[in-house]
Amino acid sequence: MYKEFTELLEKRQSIRKFSQDKVSEELVEKILKVVRLAPTAGNLEDFKITVIKSREIRGALQEVTFVDDAPVVMVFSALPQASKKFYGERGEKLYSIQDATIACTYAMLAVESLGLVTTWVGNFDENEVKSIIGAEEGEVPVAILPIGYAPENLVAEPKELKEKEIKYI
Repeated sequence: MYKEFTELLEKRQSIRKFSQDKVSEELVEKILKVVRLAPTAGNLEDFKITVIKSREIRGALQEVTFVDDAPVVMVFSALPQASKKFYGERGEKLYSIQDATIACTYAMLAVESLGLVTTWVGNFDENEVKSIIGAEEGEVPVAILPIGYAPENLVAEPKELKEKEIKYI
């Protein structure tokens, strides 16, 4: 199991261009099923996922991010007030953000395991994204995953394992 997991991680790459092949509803549901397994502080599930298939809304997001024309886009939003009720300021400012990003990570790995590609998009104007997706009061977009198939002409670069600073005490 460890070997399969590390192989999945080694082949995962951030892909920003997509073919025009549609992503089936079955695959979207498989991704969401994995996301439902993600842990959250106090099991609050203090995040929201907006699944975007509409060409018009995807096009609007493409204008304010570097999301190429992916057939499916998922926006992961934190719900800080939900976490604040149980954990106070730390829940509001940290746990809800962590929970949304953990869910996004689970989705990213599910995408890879299904033979699809994605990239993590965090560079966007929060207010513009809120407006485009019709976010509710208190919803804070923290990550966007464009999802699709890699274009045929994609040549993936081999990953280089980078040393990370690790402190043993």
